[in-house]
Amino acid sequence: MKSFDPRVNRIEPIETATELQLGESWQPFEVFHQKKRGDHHIHVGSVRAANAAQALLFAKEQYGRRQHCVNMWVVRSADIASFTYEDADIFETAIDKEYREAYGFKVRDKINAYKKKNTTI
Repeated sequence: MKSFDPRVNRIEPIETATELQLGESWQPFEVFHQKKRGDHHIHVGSVRAANAAQALLFAKEQYGRRQHCVNMWVVRSADIASFTYEDADIFETAIDKEYREAYGFKVRDKINAYKKKNTTI
C-alpha cells in the first residue's frame, strides 16, 4: 500500500530481526536530536532495538514526533566512552594559568558605574 505522506515514503522497510536466542536481548541505543540547523545535538533519551536501523526508526517515532527536530543521532550505548569520576582531577585548571579564566576580571561594577555616570535622562 502506497502512502501519500512523504515522511512515510522516505522510510525504507527494515529487515525483520532474527529470532533472539535464549538469554539475548535488544541492545540499548542513546538518542540525540538537533532542534534546528547549527544547534548542538542534545541527548533526549534511549531506545532498545535489534540493530541501528531499527533503533533509528524507533527513535524517530519516540522522540521525533512530538519534539521538533531536524536531525537525529542514534548511538549504541556500549560504544560511548567516558571517564570515571575518580579521574575528575584531570579536568582541573593548572594554578599558574588562572589569568586565562574570565572570573579573574571583575569589571561589572566599573561598567555599571560608567553607564550610570554617562546616561542622560
